[in-house]
Amino acid sequence: MRKTITVAVLGSTGYVGLELIYILSRHPGIEIIFLGSENFPNKDIKEFDKRITNDTLPKLDLYKNIDPTNIDVVFLALPHIVSQNFVKKNINKTNIIDLSADFRLDDSEVYRNNYNSKHVCPYLLNNFIYGLPEINFGLIRNCNNIAVPGCYPTSILLPLVPLLKAKLINSYNIIIDSKSGYSGAGKKFDERNISKDGMLNFYNYNTNEHRHICEIHQELSKISDTEVKFSFNPHILPIFRGMMSTIYCDLNKDISIYDLNECLTRFYSHASFVKLIDKQERNDFFKVQNTNNCFIKLFDHSVSSKIIIVSLIDNLLKGGSGQAVQCMNIMFGYDEKLGLENN
Repeated sequence: MRKTITVAVLGSTGYVGLELIYILSRHPGIEIIFLGSENFPNKDIKEFDKRITNDTLPKLDLYKNIDPTNIDVVFLALPHIVSQNFVKKNINKTNIIDLSADFRLDDSEVYRNNYNSKHVCPYLLNNFIYGLPEINFGLIRNCNNIAVPGCYPTSILLPLVPLLKAKLINSYNIIIDSKSGYSGAGKKFDERNISKDGMLNFYNYNTNEHRHICEIHQELSKISDTEVKFSFNPHILPIFRGMMSTIYCDLNKDISIYDLNECLTRFYSHASFVKLIDKQERNDFFKVQNTNNCFIKLFDHSVSSKIIIVSLIDNLLKGGSGQAVQCMNIMFGYDEKLGLENN
């Protein structure tokens, strides 16, 4: 029988941290032995999320009190920069799954330019594998440290990587229009931005300037023989969770929607969480919320040389905590679906 994995979560009371604890508390192969919070030490985690009902979970504690040498894996649900400091001190003491942006990028200068901060341990960037299981399954299985992808990149890379790799779409003129539930902005988000006097609102922000652009470009460039150029327009919706990316691409010569369908079907034939759906089937947030799935749908464009791709995920699960647990399962030899089937 496989031994129980001992885990810790730092950043326990944010949206991603709570989602992570909810999943892990029901995972049959996990024992949670440390929950870190700088703001709420000695509090009970159940006070922050009524879905968490496990009475055996430890009280919240300060980060400085963790002993990583007695823990199989530490999840970092921390803001960028904060994760770096933990990793710098503890890289050789435990396995680390980082949900911040601190170790997703290969180049520390790109990190500094996009996150307005010098990386404190750039020499450790190569110690982390980019944790997109459907693309990097083999690397994840044989590594000690994972950088979990951002939510926007996950929704965009899953449909585009196979198509660019197979040279079915043009890499020069990709238009990405993404919409996210407001939980993606974290607990500091002011809900007055999306609701006022009983009226709902949504808006675009950081068009072609969003921090995830460099991450998307990095990963697409790794599999494309030609330069990747795209525009990116993200939006915040007046819903709590869910993410939809609508992607407009130019088809390469003599390529049809049938070829794209065949490519994605073949590429994801053994994927547990990526599902292609027929264009007659409705693709909405209710379908994907509280799951670790990515639903992909293809549409013909009115211009025959173009294609429209719609990709749908839950930003807190496949775009965050669910993907982190999927990576952990692979790292430790569990079925990647374990603990995620009912989410």
